[in-house]
Amino acid sequence: MSATDRIYTAGLVVIGDEILSGRTHDRNIAQVASWLQVQGIRLAEVRVVPDVIDRIVEAVNALRTANDYLFTTGGIGPTHDDITVDAIAAALGVPVVIHPQARAILERYYADKGGLTEGRLRMARVPEGAELIPNRMSGAPGIAIANIRMMAGVPHIAAQMLDSLTGTLEGGAPLLSETVGGYIPESEVAVLLREVEQAHENCQIGSYPFFREGRVGANFVIRSTDADALQSCMHTLCEGLGELGFDFTPGGI
Repeated sequence: MSATDRIYTAGLVVIGDEILSGRTHDRNIAQVASWLQVQGIRLAEVRVVPDVIDRIVEAVNALRTANDYLFTTGGIGPTHDDITVDAIAAALGVPVVIHPQARAILERYYADKGGLTEGRLRMARVPEGAELIPNRMSGAPGIAIANIRMMAGVPHIAAQMLDSLTGTLEGGAPLLSETVGGYIPESEVAVLLREVEQAHENCQIGSYPFFREGRVGANFVIRSTDADALQSCMHTLCEGLGELGFDFTPGGI
């Protein structure tokens, strides 16, 4: 097998008593798997574990050594049972520290929301040596260290973190992209975007809204490792936008 044929793999540890009890239905497994596929990486194994440090450490060590990458979802919030940072620090044999950039991000985010309390400051804790994964939704960043990517358990926040990671991992094939944009409110094409993405399983569509000169619009970025699938998806999306009566610009605006 040549280097270009090597299959890159990832493991996923889903953390949380609420998943195991059935109180919360997990949606992260599917979205992580779909995102990885577009990156040219195969999701090889998933483990769902409780909020118990020893169980998290065991799963993390098993999957991070068996795969090129390990993703975790859940347990990085402000409460006492959010122990993923502690568990991964233990797995790696490093201390937990306050990341100065994370603290600054949270201070800005909570400046008009009651300030940075002790609980909120917990979301700035990272294993020593970690970098941050941006979070446009709630301020609290995800965490990257070694081959591990730690993300929120809330699915729409995890999705934003995945979007921030797009194209940053070494994968099995180069990631290709096409962009189309226009003064198009994304809420008016949300159904179209979902249908087009579902019809092209090797493609992922990101929506990036903007506000310019008093008008709302969005750029839609299609990503895939398959050039033919990418062009087919681009054609279908443009056709759909036209049928809805929207003017659009290939390449984005």
